Amino acid sequence: MNKKTIKDVDLKGKKVFCRVDYNVPFDENMNITNDTRIQATKETVKYMLEQGAAVILACHIGRPTEAREDKFSTKHIVKRVSEVMGVDVKWAPDCVGPEAEKAAADLKPGEILLLENLRYHKEEKKNDPAFAKQLASLADIAVNDAFGVSHRAHAANVGIAQYLESVAGFLMEKEIKFIGQTLEAPKRPFVAIIGGAKVSDKIGVISNMIDKVDTIIIGGGMAHTFDAAQGLPIGNSICEKDKFEEALAQLKKAKEKGVKVVLPVDLTIADDFSATANTKIVDVDKVPEGWEALDSGPKTCDEYVKALDGAKTVVWNGPMGVFEFDAFAKGTLAVAEAVAKATENGATSIVGGGDSIAALKKTGLSDKISHISTGGGATLEFLEGKELPGIAAIADA
Repeated sequence: MNKKTIKDVDLKGKKVFCRVDYNVPFDENMNITNDTRIQATKETVKYMLEQGAAVILACHIGRPTEAREDKFSTKHIVKRVSEVMGVDVKWAPDCVGPEAEKAAADLKPGEILLLENLRYHKEEKKNDPAFAKQLASLADIAVNDAFGVSHRAHAANVGIAQYLESVAGFLMEKEIKFIGQTLEAPKRPFVAIIGGAKVSDKIGVISNMIDKVDTIIIGGGMAHTFDAAQGLPIGNSICEKDKFEEALAQLKKAKEKGVKVVLPVDLTIADDFSATANTKIVDVDKVPEGWEALDSGPKTCDEYVKALDGAKTVVWNGPMGVFEFDAFAKGTLAVAEAVAKATENGATSIVGGGDSIAALKKTGLSDKISHISTGGGATLEFLEGKELPGIAAIADA
């Protein structure tokens, strides 16, 4: 999957429309609580400025209604974007129309303009051609550095490519390279770790991974659906009874393909869903009524480590337990340490999904991973093997 990037085009003196994913979280005083998504585009933006481009940044925040709620205005991120990029960022109170057009026309090489929230216009999500054309009229070239929305066919990432040449920024290029190319030709042994609460969220990923991997580790809340489907007692543990057939079908498929499946052999259970609950460790077939499994047990953690020993490609999506509570973070920590060790020994490791990234951050091992994906739903769909419209719209190299 070879796509054109900003290195393949002449940016000098050009106005660049750059779709970024700055959908950052805020506290109640509108202070940004995590600026990872802004930091992630720094390399792309700085490169474009150095090449003599005038950069027009376009993004969305939250899910605004037609009322244009102030809390979703991009004006709240201007200061932080300015600090990260080292340039006083200008701001336009709309993304199309006279004010946006004037601000874009006045923009000089080396300057940055941030447009108002794209989703204040319902035409953005509808991929309306007239709206896409208005966005395109602001610039000479389109750059897509918003992997996080690449599973959506919207005007600013897909529609605009009908009117301007669209190329990838460095962040997008990295996602395509790590996820796309790694899945196309992985070094073996290839181990996937799929966790999180629900099978329904990840069944497509599990199915696609079984087609590609040598070993799949299934942990977190979703493991209880696999256990219950096989007749094991799970007490009050989270479970999706309507997914029993699918869970059993995936286990059968893995067996037919010779893929090793690692499910928990013991569990840390609690008598209440809280940080102060009473806990005990039991074998997977000994969960009593009234108790719920909230983490892997020590024997399971050993199995995770064993499965990852010698791995050459690792994909991890979803935590192994309720890592937000320290008492139930051991399984996730064991995986994080084993993935970090595998990476140190030459494996390519990819971690994706908000919870996995938060869990990794908690372990302090983020810098020991080859690639941390910036997408949520986009990462999942990429791992499922789906074609993402935002990537498809980028010009082929």
